[in-house]
Amino acid sequence: MSIVVDDREASAGVVQRLRARSDCEVVIRRLPLADYHIAGRLLIERKSWPDLVASIADGRLFRQACRLAASPMHSVILLEGAEEDVAKSAMSRDAIQGALASVSVVLGIPVLRSRGAEESAKLMLYASRQLRSVVSGAVRRQGGRPKSKRRIQLYVLQGLPEVGPMRAARLLDRFGSVEATLTAGPEDLALVPGVGKATAQKIRWAVT
Repeated sequence: MSIVVDDREASAGVVQRLRARSDCEVVIRRLPLADYHIAGRLLIERKSWPDLVASIADGRLFRQACRLAASPMHSVILLEGAEEDVAKSAMSRDAIQGALASVSVVLGIPVLRSRGAEESAKLMLYASRQLRSVVSGAVRRQGGRPKSKRRIQLYVLQGLPEVGPMRAARLLDRFGSVEATLTAGPEDLALVPGVGKATAQKIRWAVT
């Protein structure tokens, strides 16, 4: 299995575990998106718990998640380590859980958890093999995934509360991207035809 790893991840323990396996070919290079590209079909963004907290605080998590959601490839966020690693963090458990809920429920990106590097390596390979079985037809999946970038963006926006196809199209036309829509203030959202103040507040509630 071919695995391309971002060069900033080269020293991570999971990379050493993957290199030790006979069924993996690991290539290190700079990646524009995610930390791992597996078999040309799966993107994985790996985060330790302290990195997760930092990325929530500076907004990086949501920006990364929006870019992953807009990619035509399947995407996963992999949390490595134990929650106790952030026990001394100033961020509350509710804030962390809320951010993860937004990523998984609103943007549709699965969040997997592992206890360490060895389990992370196994999870990556297992997820890729499961995805390959779907692609090869061994497991049937109802419906299809949108192909064009605009359709993917509309698909993502329709995960927001009270946003159907028409409102999603108007939001995308107004703000130009999923990221800009999700970071827009309630006043700007309310100005979009058919959205209004109540829906704008619900959208902000869902993504903050």
